[in-house]
Amino acid sequence: MKLTSIKSLMIAMIATLGTVQSASAESVMAVVNGNMIMESQVLKALGKKANTEENRKAALETIIDDTLVQEAIKKSGVKVDWKRVDQAVEEVAARNGLTYGQLLDALDYQRISLSQFKNQIAQQMMMEAVRHDAIGQSIQVAPEQVQAQARDMLEKDKAAGKVQKTTGQEYRISHILIKTTPILDDVQAKAKLTQLVADINAGKISFEDAAKANSVDYASAADGGDLGFNFLDIYDPNFAQVAAKTSKSQISAPFKSQFGWHVLKVTDLREGDRTEDAYAQKAYEQLVNQQAQEASKDWVKALRKTAEIQYVNGK
Repeated sequence: MKLTSIKSLMIAMIATLGTVQSASAESVMAVVNGNMIMESQVLKALGKKANTEENRKAALETIIDDTLVQEAIKKSGVKVDWKRVDQAVEEVAARNGLTYGQLLDALDYQRISLSQFKNQIAQQMMMEAVRHDAIGQSIQVAPEQVQAQARDMLEKDKAAGKVQKTTGQEYRISHILIKTTPILDDVQAKAKLTQLVADINAGKISFEDAAKANSVDYASAADGGDLGFNFLDIYDPNFAQVAAKTSKSQISAPFKSQFGWHVLKVTDLREGDRTEDAYAQKAYEQLVNQQAQEASKDWVKALRKTAEIQYVNGK
């Protein structure tokens, strides 16, 4: 007897045994890698949808996919970061404008325990981690795609009169940059800037003249260190962080970025138009989500190809 025939016979025996043991026993709908999917699972998955053959088949296929994904999670060995889960619970409360206590009350109203809720979040995190490992490399969004998509979205909203203007704070910053050399190390570079700041604060030299004489960012040095108005996200992260914490007209303490040692001065602030940036972000997210959905489908299809899936009684 062929192996496939033996497997089919065993599955049929399992289903028959359930019927013999209890007249009210539910049916086995399918067996996935040895895991039985029961009729009650399919009915639960239907939710409020009509109990039609088409809907039952769709629900069964979804459960099979979910079962294979759960197996992939187990095989991956990915671990739950429970601290991150706790943070996620707090984030859920904050996004919904709830205190932690109010979130617990909301869960209790839905008859969900905190432990169950955390386990759901943990499962989502593990699934996302495994999915990312499986499909992450296949998601490639080119800047040209983002620009074209953002432009189309903006033009459609303009035509419909639905454009929502987005603004953000622009900073006008001047800085002095000193780079380390074989004869000027980090300690010396920092000390040099510290002395320059002391001289500026003492009125011995202006910030602009100090930049012209000392900054090795030669383009801005010619303008007294002025970088013009810009949004902070165009800068090195350390540079942006210091700028955000520096009050207008004040000079920062010396700090290091990927380019070297700096001091900076915030000379002005204004609201800038970020509408195009906002549309570019929406376009990027849409394109990534589209690619992720397609890649996820392909991943599940690949899981199915290597799985042992048996449908019982032709269901």
